[in-house]
Amino acid sequence: MLKNISIGQYFPGDSPIHKLDPRTKILLTVALLVCIFVCKGFAGFGAILLFILLCVWIAGLKIKFVLRGLKPIAIIVIFTFILNIFLQNSGEVLWKWWIIKITREGLRTALFMAVRLIMLVMGTQLLTLTTSPIALTDGLESLFKPLSKLGFPAHELAMMMSIALRFIPTLIEETNKISQAQKARGADFESGNLIRRAKAMLPLLVPLFVSAFRRADELAMAMEARCYRGGKGRTKMKPLRFAWRDLYAAFAYIALLAAVIALNKLGVLVL
Repeated sequence: MLKNISIGQYFPGDSPIHKLDPRTKILLTVALLVCIFVCKGFAGFGAILLFILLCVWIAGLKIKFVLRGLKPIAIIVIFTFILNIFLQNSGEVLWKWWIIKITREGLRTALFMAVRLIMLVMGTQLLTLTTSPIALTDGLESLFKPLSKLGFPAHELAMMMSIALRFIPTLIEETNKISQAQKARGADFESGNLIRRAKAMLPLLVPLFVSAFRRADELAMAMEARCYRGGKGRTKMKPLRFAWRDLYAAFAYIALLAAVIALNKLGVLVL
């Protein structure tokens, strides 16, 4: 399951989405998440899904890979679905046993929340899959730069966020290596109940933390050896500049938002 996590991974490409300014992609990703929360019906989710799949196709990414990235959150989606079914008790009763009952409204709410969670993850994946860590750092720093006049550490925060995203795939790969080594020595991570499997995962934590601290120390020494002193006085080899394609991307999002709002007004729902 760990190898299916795609958040933090970057796939180089020459697509129009890869060429977008990182600031545009960050702002449109945040706007897309807002649009997902604004959506009130399944028809709106359908429009958002088509928009995301169109972006995946334009970026040259494999849809199977994007969908495979949803596997790690499967347990969270299922838990959210089940929880919302039993929390919503009003409406037409579809099934009842003792004090437990499932209503049409509860089923719709549970499905709605599960789909929303899936949309949130898919929308976030597009940002990291099409934006390099360096570009992401520059974009975040540029967006936070106005706050630096108030003493806000824009460059440092952007650097920490990008490093954290960059090391997600590295730590996952390290976990897989440690897991394979433990299995070769007779460790069993798959049999037994949930509690037993959780206890079996404990031997992975110590070497994983040791490896993480070792990598952090090596990174700090490498940055120190290259005379890194933060963002003050630093220049960029490739300054960020907005282009016409960024404006086109903004128009595409405005069209999506207008479609979602129109569908909300019309009350087009499923179930």
